[in-house]
Amino acid sequence: MKDNIQPLPFEVAAVLGAPDRLAALDAAMPVFLGPDADFDDITALAAALFEAPIALVTVLGRTDQWFLARQGTPEIRAPSEDSFCARLITLSSGEPLAVRNALEDPRFSSLPSVVGEPHLRFYAGAPVTIDGRAVGTVCIFDIKPRTEIAPDLLPRLKRLAALAASLIKLKDEARRRTLAAEVLSRDEKRHALALDAANVASWLWDIQTGMVSGNETFYRMLGIKPAKPMRARKFFTSVHSADRKMTIGRLRNALATGKEYDGLFRAAKSGRWLLGRGRVHEWDADGRPTIFLGINVDVTEGQLASERTRLLLRELNHRVKNTLAMLQSLARQTLRQTSDPVEFMDAFAGRLQSLSEAHGLLSDHEWGVIHLKMLLQKQIMPYAFDYESQVEIHKDEVELGPDQAVGLGLVLHELATNARKYGALSVRSGKVVITARVVNEDEQRVLNMTWHEVGGPPVDPNGRRGFGSVLIERSLDKILGSSVHVEYLPKGVTAVVRMPL
Repeated sequence: MKDNIQPLPFEVAAVLGAPDRLAALDAAMPVFLGPDADFDDITALAAALFEAPIALVTVLGRTDQWFLARQGTPEIRAPSEDSFCARLITLSSGEPLAVRNALEDPRFSSLPSVVGEPHLRFYAGAPVTIDGRAVGTVCIFDIKPRTEIAPDLLPRLKRLAALAASLIKLKDEARRRTLAAEVLSRDEKRHALALDAANVASWLWDIQTGMVSGNETFYRMLGIKPAKPMRARKFFTSVHSADRKMTIGRLRNALATGKEYDGLFRAAKSGRWLLGRGRVHEWDADGRPTIFLGINVDVTEGQLASERTRLLLRELNHRVKNTLAMLQSLARQTLRQTSDPVEFMDAFAGRLQSLSEAHGLLSDHEWGVIHLKMLLQKQIMPYAFDYESQVEIHKDEVELGPDQAVGLGLVLHELATNARKYGALSVRSGKVVITARVVNEDEQRVLNMTWHEVGGPPVDPNGRRGFGSVLIERSLDKILGSSVHVEYLPKGVTAVVRMPL
């Protein structure tokens, strides 16, 4: 502690440290940022009123007195121990206080600023009150004592203190509004960024002016350039004509009932599928809607996926019916060829497996197209000792549709099982040579494929043709223009397949 500084009396320290007073000061001025030019006129008026060389607008903390404005001193703070104003807010009960000669007043005579430089003598101050709590003062000093004070001076000083309090409140309110605006701006920016990142369009329809405005995503989804507010009529025409009537009807219902708008529509220009949500946000005094807020979410991918699923289900339903009919035919024909249950099960199970393999490939490719190479591998590999060395393939790039894959799969299955039982695949030295070429015939792409077996046991050309041979030749009956011709040559079976693609 400095020499000759008079400690604060207990009652003064108690007032300075009162929690409710400090709370009022902290609420009005959380941080002291230094002298504020907005308060300079108050110190100038106070100095002129009293014709005093020193005038201050102060705020009092627990241990320090800060100067919001000052005249006649370069200082911006002083310790509370050496403060006239700290004693003022304890002694005055909210009223101004005048000290004519501090050297003769025992309450102030021992203060360092009285007994030493600048040898203050005259003091007048009025408390600055915020929410009923004294948080500072407007005060003046003179180094000369005074015996008389004009009766109107202290009331005027009180009004200046009230003016300082009002200015503090106004500046605090402005500060709070600025902070709130900054928070709102940050929130709006964050929300805008979040909507943009999530690819969500937001829009506002001012019903009174008929204008619709939105974020950048809104205009992008609708395919509207330039991105600027537009009339509601243009907004409605941006909806695909097939969906426009329904969309407008749902919006009108939301306006009439106050319920949420919920609709799915296509954008006329971009063709994107958009899910719309919204509701009335404001009404006028008569209960008529004035502001409508909405969002759009691009659900094109989901909509296309749903459409693909519906198409796949229809295709699957069609394929199941065809497959069941084919299974019935296979079962009847297989039974006609054998009365042995074991032999029937072996033959029928193999053909059923062939259908399953083809269906599995098509399912993996969403019932679109599959490559001939994959079908050859699936149908022949189980019947070869060594697929890589026993199956030689020369082919063009060939894609097969569902009917082509199922029919050709059965042909390959019968050829492969026959080769395994009696032909080239029954011995390790045997080989199957497959050639598949695509040619153009009258602007129609046609697959010409040959199956030729070599290195197997000799073939008896006069052997009985079983159901397998019949099945090979009739498996492509559903594909117009297709045919399968099988030759049982002594050196090996040869099959020629012709199938339009």
